[in-house]
This record gives sequence, structure tokens and C-alpha cells, in this order.
Amino acid sequence: MSDKEQVTAAILVIGDEILSGRTKDKNIGYIADYLIQIGIDLREVRIVPDVEQEIVDAVNALRRRYTYVFTTGGIGPTHDDITADSVAKAFGVGISEHPRAIELLLTRIRPEDLNEARRRMARIPHGAELVENRVSTAPGFMIENVVVMAGVPSIMQAMLDNVSARLKTGVKMLMETVEADSVPEGAYAADLGKIAEKYPDASIGSYPSFSTGKFRNQIVVRSKNSETLENALADVRAMVDRLTAERLQK
Repeated sequence: MSDKEQVTAAILVIGDEILSGRTKDKNIGYIADYLIQIGIDLREVRIVPDVEQEIVDAVNALRRRYTYVFTTGGIGPTHDDITADSVAKAFGVGISEHPRAIELLLTRIRPEDLNEARRRMARIPHGAELVENRVSTAPGFMIENVVVMAGVPSIMQAMLDNVSARLKTGVKMLMETVEADSVPEGAYAADLGKIAEKYPDASIGSYPSFSTGKFRNQIVVRSKNSETLENALADVRAMVDRLTAERLQK
């Protein structure tokens, strides 16, 4: 697979409120779905507290490992919003108010109300490009391969839309689901493992769940190669049909 096809990403979630359980993250799943649709493979998710050195260390580790890093949280107006300063430190650059960011804030805030706290949202690391959003106007930013976004889901989603055209993308992951409710997971585990070995360029996973008083099994087949996907799907469906018939005969 060429470098063009293999575009990878990590998500770095920043915030004490996530780690404490007070706030339930709603961004990881959205970003994962969004990236897979445009051909970027999400490989890792980390959650770190509002501690500068931990943010710096995580940003530096992830940006060297993956094509892109998407951060969420910590770019608001309060004292604990330290993401912008931490990212600037990770890149070894200065940080100051960005004229365009001030302009954007003034579209929603009267000049007399643009206090010091609100001006914090206009502080952008030197060399970064703004990532605007249509919801709050307070921008995020992109510096090299790191995209810094808000933690509020609606604002994060608007920022992701704004930045997506700048991103290098690869071959999209194709995915199909096979319902296997009629067969216990333990009954098909060995056969499914053999199918997975047969198709090394596919990802095949079994996902049991329990709802409405009964177990539900779903087998998900993923591949960037359409022929591989179809062949693996055929084998999985044949396996489920065979095992279902065997159970009915007992």
C-alpha cells in the first residue's frame, strides 16, 4: 500500500472533566466516523488532563507517529484552557493574539465586552493557520499536522468541516456487517479466525451485545480492497448459514 493510501491519525482528548467522568466524551466516535469516510485511518486515542507537560508530551509523541493529530478541548476563555499554550510549547514557537481571530470574535462580541478572558481565545501559536467555525466564531488552529479543536461537539464538528479540505486523504475503508444472531459467538470463533487468516488485507471482528432480553452477534468485515471485502463477506455468510443449519438439525 502506497504512502498516499495510508493516511493515519490520532485523537488527543484534553480535559480533567473527561477523566473525572463529569463530562461524557461525544467527539471520539464522531471524528472516527468522519475520518473513515474521507480515507483517514484512526489508529490511537489518548485522554490527558489539563496539565501542560502531559499535553506537550502527548502532542509530540503522536504528531511524530501519525499523519495527523486531532485534539479536542482546552481552547476556551478560562484559566484551565491551556491547550494553545501547550501546543505552542510542543512545537517550540511563540504564541500571541491573531488579528483575524480578534476579528472573528468581534462578529459576536461587542468591543467593550472583549475582555481579557475572551481575548485568550484569540491567542494562536506562531505559524499556525486558523480553523474557523460557524457556530461560535472562536477559532481553532492547525499547526503542521496537528489540528486543535474545541471540546463542545457542535463547535468541534464545524471546525472539522472547515479543516477537512486541507487534509491529505487515502483510500476509504469499506465495511459490511453480517448478522449472526442465530449462532453463539463461541460456535463460530474458530472458523472466523481461519477466515481472518485467509484475508490478511481485511479486518474481521465479532461484536456481541445484549439488548431487549437477548444476545445479538454482529460480524463486521472491513477492507480497502473491494474484491477482498466481497470474498471475505461471502465466506463469513456461508459460515453463518452452515452453522445455523447445523443448529437447526440438532
